[in-house]
Formats: sequence, C-alpha cells, structure tokens
Amino acid sequence: MNLIKLQIVELIDKHHHMTSVAELLGIKQPTVTFHMKSLEEEMGVRLFESRSGKTFLTEAGQALLHYSVKINALTQEARRVVQEYDSLYRGTLHIGASYVPATYLLPPILNTFSQEFPGIRMMLSVKPSPVIREMLIRHQIDLGVISSEPFVGPVLQAETLCEDDLVLICSPQHALAQRDVLRPEHMAQVPFALHGDESSTRRLTNQWLGQHDIRLRSTVEMDSLEAIKQLVLLGGHISFMSRMAVKWEEQHGLIKALPIPGEQAPRHIYTVHNKDRHPSVQVDRFKEVLRDMSHSFSVFSS
Repeated sequence: MNLIKLQIVELIDKHHHMTSVAELLGIKQPTVTFHMKSLEEEMGVRLFESRSGKTFLTEAGQALLHYSVKINALTQEARRVVQEYDSLYRGTLHIGASYVPATYLLPPILNTFSQEFPGIRMMLSVKPSPVIREMLIRHQIDLGVISSEPFVGPVLQAETLCEDDLVLICSPQHALAQRDVLRPEHMAQVPFALHGDESSTRRLTNQWLGQHDIRLRSTVEMDSLEAIKQLVLLGGHISFMSRMAVKWEEQHGLIKALPIPGEQAPRHIYTVHNKDRHPSVQVDRFKEVLRDMSHSFSVFSS
C-alpha cells in the first residue's frame, strides 16, 4: 500500500471517474486502473465497482476510505510542516525598530533567534517610529518593533509587548531629585535635553509641554539617546526618556528616574505588521521568540 493508492480511493469517492482522478494526480488512466487493481490484490477484497459508467467504492472500499482521508490529510500536514521547518533555515528577515527597542530590547532576542536559525539573514533598520510605520505601509520591512503611544490604522496591525512609560530623568544630585512634590512649573527654568523632531518621545514631550503651558528657556536638541543620557549625567540637564532606556543607569544609581508630573499619554512597545502582507514562517517564529523572551527578560518590566 502506498500513498497514491490511498489518494485514488479518496478521489474515486469524490469524482467517480477514473479520467478525472488521473487528471488530478497528473498520471494516465491506465496507471490509475493498475493501482486500483493492485490495491485490491493487496487487501484481498473488492474495493471498487462500476455502475452506469461510473466507479464507486464498495462497502469494503468505504471502510478503507475512512482511513484514507485521515492518512492523506496527515500526509499533507506533514509535508507542510517539513517544508516550513526547512524554510526556517534560509531566507531573509527584515525588521524595523525604533531606537529604544532596537538598543535595549532586541539585541538578546536577535542573538537567540540567530543561534536557533543561523541560515536566516537578519536585517535591522533603526529609525524613528513614524518612519518604521511608513516602511511597513510600503512593504519595505517584514515586521516593526516600536515604542509608541496607542494608535490605530487601516493598514497596520499592532500587538502590545510591554509598557514603555516615559520618566523624567536627572542626576541623583539634581535639585529636582530632592523635591518631595514635583510640579510642571518646577521644570520650566531647568536646562532641558530634547529628543529629535521625528522621535515619538519628542512628540509626547511637546504634547506635555502644551498641556501644561510650559515654555522651556534653555534647551539642547539631540538625536542620540546615549548622548542625552551623558548630558544628564553631568548634572545640569533633565529630559524625558523611556524607562527601559535608563534601567541600567537607574539600577546603578547613576540616574534618577522620576514620574512625570501631570497626565501624559501612555506608551508601549508594539510589534506591528502590515495587514495586507502575509506573514512568513520566519516572521511568525520571530514573534514567538519575542513574546517568549518578554517573560524572562527583566527589561520588559516597567
């Protein structure tokens, strides 16, 4: 007994014509007849019968059909799984990420994934969140991982990974760190390090300043998170920054992370994909690794 014989049993039950079965299997009709007779000889019982120019299964054939359908379905599933498994070991995965997840979240995940699937070429584009969204819309990347306030869109589908709230950062010796109660007006006279115009942190900072009618008197604008942290470490400047980005410095007592006074929009880290782009098996597996590691890496805790 082989698989093509079991496929013939299932197709005969559906179509009742050997010519149709032959066309579906891509073989000649005499070959179908040969396999049918061979199967009957192997089983020692009549499985097929002709009536009015059509071919039907006998009762014994119907009993075999029950198992043929299962075996054929399992065969297709096994082939699919094996082919997808093999595809995990080749190809290219292009990920786009904003600065915070690219720097403080993805490196250990990329390391784990590349060790498990060394044949996959990994590409990481690090851009501001709005740029990553545009790249997804244009099908330039397979998956986005961004820090952002909640958003909706007709094309993009976002899944929350973890919180990534903004905090006020300053030197532990800064005057603001010594206050029992911190108010928005306390920050108006303090030198402030602003993020670049395209960053989501800058956008949220501007929203907060507008909500509280705060005009900063002394500012420095930087595109680099690390440069902003170095400036804050010197003691004079303050800034808004992702808690994830300053977790190490906060744990080592180098930077003080304070709640931002007043209301602010919540921010999370999301995986984002284009709804019109069918996810590859590589993308699905990467998302699984990303979700799994979110439970074991402390950087995900807010």
